[in-house]
Amino acid sequence: MSVLVVTGTCTGVGKTVVTAALAALAATRGTPVAVIKPGQTGLDPGEPGDLDTVRRLAAVGDVHEFARFPAALSPAAAARHAGTPPVRLADVAERVQELSRDRRLVLVEGAGGLLVRYDEEGTTIADLARWLGAAVVVVARPDLGTLNHTALTLEAMAHRGVQLAGVVLGSWPDEPDEAMRSNIRDLETIAARPLAGALPAGAAALGPAEFLLAAHGGLAPAFGGAFDAATFRDNNGLTKENP
Repeated sequence: MSVLVVTGTCTGVGKTVVTAALAALAATRGTPVAVIKPGQTGLDPGEPGDLDTVRRLAAVGDVHEFARFPAALSPAAAARHAGTPPVRLADVAERVQELSRDRRLVLVEGAGGLLVRYDEEGTTIADLARWLGAAVVVVARPDLGTLNHTALTLEAMAHRGVQLAGVVLGSWPDEPDEAMRSNIRDLETIAARPLAGALPAGAAALGPAEFLLAAHGGLAPAFGGAFDAATFRDNNGLTKENP
């Protein structure tokens, strides 16, 4: 049994696509996998959400959404705005443990970043990861500003004793700019390890077969893919030889 928590350096960085890629690679290996979204915000009942994207891209049907709030706010603020009880991450932890008894992999996709509040007590996805003893995949942007966001996220994880599974770029464009290319090496320095992946921009629009190929090429062998950080760095990084 393994539990992986997927968080981001901020919202809109590609957490759902990375979660789907992890699920797709697990499923293609025949690994029983479940995907959990503790709290979905910004959607009304019946609207397609993040787990629908995972289901479509990864062809994985074992998905579980705990709560949904219409306001596009943090889970705690959205629950307060709706006048409904917040998500209790202690309940989510219990459900993850139940699911993990007959699934070899349980993926938990958080909302927003690592320290987004789920309730008025300030419980975060970092707390959930710590309770579960789960490693965390950090999804980052490649562009200007990502170094500070990523450093803050990793520092907060280390302060809380949360293990890093790897840093993945959630959307790598066909034509990266100078800052993106420069950031590759600096992100690896911040993480003290090579990048664990880079998913191509636009991957969310692919069909399942194409997406599986993108996932395989975009995630490291530790996650079942073939991404090679050194090759990616050599091909895309900003160096004197590669201006």
